[in-house]
Amino acid sequence: PLNPNPDSRWNTYFKDNEVLLQIDKDVRRLYPDMAFFQRPTDYPCLLILDPQNEFETLRRRVEQTTLKSQTVARNRSGVTNVSSPLKSTPSSLSEYEVLPNGCEAHWEVVERILFIYAKLNPGIAYVQGMNEIVGPLYYTFATDPNSEWKEHAEADTFFCFTNLMSEIRDNFIKSLDDSQCGITYKMEKVYSTLKEKDVELYLKLQEQNIKPQFFAFRWLTLLLSQEFLLPDVIRIWDSLFADDKRFDFLLLVCCAMLTLIRDQLLEGDFTLNMRLLQDYPISDVHLILKKAKELQDSK
Repeated sequence: PLNPNPDSRWNTYFKDNEVLLQIDKDVRRLYPDMAFFQRPTDYPCLLILDPQNEFETLRRRVEQTTLKSQTVARNRSGVTNVSSPLKSTPSSLSEYEVLPNGCEAHWEVVERILFIYAKLNPGIAYVQGMNEIVGPLYYTFATDPNSEWKEHAEADTFFCFTNLMSEIRDNFIKSLDDSQCGITYKMEKVYSTLKEKDVELYLKLQEQNIKPQFFAFRWLTLLLSQEFLLPDVIRIWDSLFADDKRFDFLLLVCCAMLTLIRDQLLEGDFTLNMRLLQDYPISDVHLILKKAKELQDSK
């Protein structure tokens, strides 16, 4: 483990652990309002859970890594306290019910998908937010009424996630932000489309100095997965993925979201409008999709 050689197997192990800890933190809080991801899957990975094999589960690897890093603090009277982050961090593993051996929670399956993706794609690895992209895909496969399909939810999710990421990965690469395929260009495109469709609203947002970065960054990178409840996200994605120019349609959906609250935005001040945009008020996604389709047809 102390080998300083960059090609050392241990060096790779420790680097992987950094990525794994970030993934672990994110997937444990995936859709906290739903119990689904905390529940055990009916199809755990038998290869890993078989006691005959020596494979280490990712859960065990995370526990070992976190337990080893301890916080040493000295109080004013000179007494040294050594505490484990597991006990002191509010968002620690102990918050969650630990499943017995031989069981695997749905979030653990998602964790494995993301970790393997990060290993296979070292150029991008794992970026916060990818968990929000994989969540709806996995949920859709893992709740399939046909048990033959449901059994292969992990493999199907990995395949679809890899394909989807090949189309949207540029959004997650910081060095591409200002290029024509980067996220900044796409956010500006939301405003230029809005200017075409509703110049009055566009000017109002410009006048209040409400930049698209303040809200559209999350809308676009996470494909609106944080703005709506999971069933509504799946409904929006149905329309997005069915469209030939799916990510052009996403820009129109963002514009539709803005025009549907235009009266409130035109009346509101900066603070009120920022609150509206960061906590979007309309929950009827059919209304939003209908409006986006109208904007598309009016081109």
